[in-house]
Amino acid sequence: MVYLDYSATTPVNKEVLNSFNKAVLEYPGNANSLHSLGTKSLHLLEAATRQVADLMGVNKEEVIFTSGASEANNLAIMGVINKYKNRGHHILTTKLEHSSILETLNYLEKEGYIIDYLKLDDKGHIDITDLKNKINDDTILVTISEVSSELGIVQDIKKLGEILKDYPRVIFHVDGTQAVGKIKVNLDNVDLYSFSSHKIYGLNGVGCLIKKRHIELEPIIHGGKSQTIYRSGTPTHALCASFAKALKLVLENWEEKYNHVLKLNQKIRKNLETMNDVVINSPVDSIPHILNISIKGIKPETMLHALAESDVYISTKTACAGNTSMSLGVFEVTKDRERAKSSLRISLSYLTTNEEIDYFLETFKSNLKELSFRKGE
Repeated sequence: MVYLDYSATTPVNKEVLNSFNKAVLEYPGNANSLHSLGTKSLHLLEAATRQVADLMGVNKEEVIFTSGASEANNLAIMGVINKYKNRGHHILTTKLEHSSILETLNYLEKEGYIIDYLKLDDKGHIDITDLKNKINDDTILVTISEVSSELGIVQDIKKLGEILKDYPRVIFHVDGTQAVGKIKVNLDNVDLYSFSSHKIYGLNGVGCLIKKRHIELEPIIHGGKSQTIYRSGTPTHALCASFAKALKLVLENWEEKYNHVLKLNQKIRKNLETMNDVVINSPVDSIPHILNISIKGIKPETMLHALAESDVYISTKTACAGNTSMSLGVFEVTKDRERAKSSLRISLSYLTTNEEIDYFLETFKSNLKELSFRKGE
């Protein structure tokens, strides 16, 4: 099997799974309970919280565990909107965002909020002049992804955050789900930051929202204090402990892992550029872990299923994008509707081997030849 859909989800690191199993078996108490077993579980939860905080360069009180990045994004957006509802009704974002952001904003638009989409340059980067022009006295929130899940485009959140400091009433939320563990992350100029465990070789069902101290949120899950006052429910201390372990492991030897993926990406690009009807949508300065391509005249599902028959797995758009007829992100960057309708995403990992890429390229090339022949019949 050649798995090239790591941006959808990653396999669980065995050390992470061992941490979860140990926590489940040795810490059976509810962390909210007052007895000794509850206290023991609470101490484990607090240790996990401290570890995540230290690794992300924030304070322990700024870590909110969630069920995943989608909940974290919803908590960030709806939490701000409901807490600061008298501050404004204008929100800035891009069309590169994950569906958990775009669908939340679609809901808010129906409720009377004004959603503005920022212009992008030809490499998918936010147009700074457009950002400054669109901010007004009614702007309450800017919400963007640090790394686009479909194309791997990286936004300069440090620069964007510095600009937004001139607008103290505007809150800056960043979706870092595709960034953590892949690029260096700095949260100095960010108010809210979301990410998830199952994207960093951890278990599904746990994520995190970093909320800086100066920001308040209205909870979207009510029921009293839990791990934090901002998110109620029985603390999932075993999942949180496994998440902290996954974060620690994915950040180890970061540069070595990055360079390995970069070489694989360059190898794929070099080969695909020689193939007829194949165009690469991801700009060259995108992260190497994500490579978005289109094949002219061939439906993406057709190639996807052809590759799957040879035990090679890639994806069309993102796993959460739904059944839309085209990729909004690809169209926004390329302005080409046909490319947006035929896009495929290859996503790599430090676990990916050269041998796997050789097999992928060989399989892709043979299927492309066969499908192109059928197209011409």
